[in-house]
Amino acid sequence: MTTSRRTLLAATTGIATAAATTTAATAAAPTTAARGSRTGSHRPPTREHFGTLENGDRVDRWTLANGGTLLRILSYGGIVQSLELPDRRGKTANVSLGFDSLDGYVADSPYFGALIGRYGNRIAGAKFTLDGKTYQLPANDGPNSLHGGTKGFDKRVWDIEPYRSGGDVGLTLRYVSKDGEMGYPGTLRTRVRYLLTPRGELCIDYTATTDKATVVNLTNHTYFNLAGEGSGSIESHRLRIAASRYTPVDDTLIPTGELTRVAGTPFDFRRSKPIGKDLRDGHPQILRGQGFDHNFVLDKGRTDRPRPVISVTEPDSGRTMRVATTEPGVQFYSGNFLDGTLKGSSGRVYRAGDGFCLETQHFPDSPNQPDFPSTVLRPGHTYRSSTVYSFGTDGGR
Repeated sequence: MTTSRRTLLAATTGIATAAATTTAATAAAPTTAARGSRTGSHRPPTREHFGTLENGDRVDRWTLANGGTLLRILSYGGIVQSLELPDRRGKTANVSLGFDSLDGYVADSPYFGALIGRYGNRIAGAKFTLDGKTYQLPANDGPNSLHGGTKGFDKRVWDIEPYRSGGDVGLTLRYVSKDGEMGYPGTLRTRVRYLLTPRGELCIDYTATTDKATVVNLTNHTYFNLAGEGSGSIESHRLRIAASRYTPVDDTLIPTGELTRVAGTPFDFRRSKPIGKDLRDGHPQILRGQGFDHNFVLDKGRTDRPRPVISVTEPDSGRTMRVATTEPGVQFYSGNFLDGTLKGSSGRVYRAGDGFCLETQHFPDSPNQPDFPSTVLRPGHTYRSSTVYSFGTDGGR
């Protein structure tokens, strides 16, 4: 998903009907299938001043290193500001799009690297009804509410503590969203953990509790380019998604409720193919999203532990990424609305198709879609979600 027209939604059948709020898992012990093959020593997290907001709030940048992966996280928005990986020749590059200063993120960022909440993706008409009461949200994407509203979790300063356990190194981020913030009911206490394993895997664990019934759908909005940030188009990246269905949308990019088979359409990524292969297909949904900006319904459904569902390979560098998640859906966005007006951390301009997003998520607009899996969180229950990114090269490491 991206700025003014980004997103699509998800739907259900074949997916566990248990609510997202009660059945997730953590990535603290990712499955064998999700693990990479690298090993390496870690060093303690370090912190540096990154900038100051207009209200005087300090923003820090934390640096983590483990297993050949180097990760930089901002306290503003929990943003992945940099993710450095070696290629098949051992040359390291930052593979995440973003800015080299705080000003870029504050002024006009299309959610580069950010934590998204209280509700990732769109809510139709910027309102929903829960337990007989209607809640009005900010309409920041036409008639709809996108990514938690005008000041979602991506624009908040998070409390951060370093984390070390065995060979793992990470950060624990916390944010308390007050009752009524952006129109959502309940005080939501959110914890997100970024963790690097000795094999260089990036694990993101989300948990949240509330004192009043509310809705929750958390994700991360990193834009990837495995050839390196600022290197140009991602169209040659080969992508596989284990999803037999996707969810078409209407003119405002709200799900129609249909679950459409990918077979025979540009949305069939069940076998690896270049992202650009069908990017200019005349399919009505490609035209509507100006490319890929759609939720894919993962065949595995919702699971208690992260299960592998996605693989990406960049042919020139040989870098690979595999994604395992507990979530039932993923929003694949091909960077369609990057328009050449933003200069990234490399000093190069981002144009359409210079990055892609794979936002693991529960289902958009669920508060208005009774047939979708519930995203309602009630007092006494805990929201849990986990995603694991494993990195390597096609020649091995």
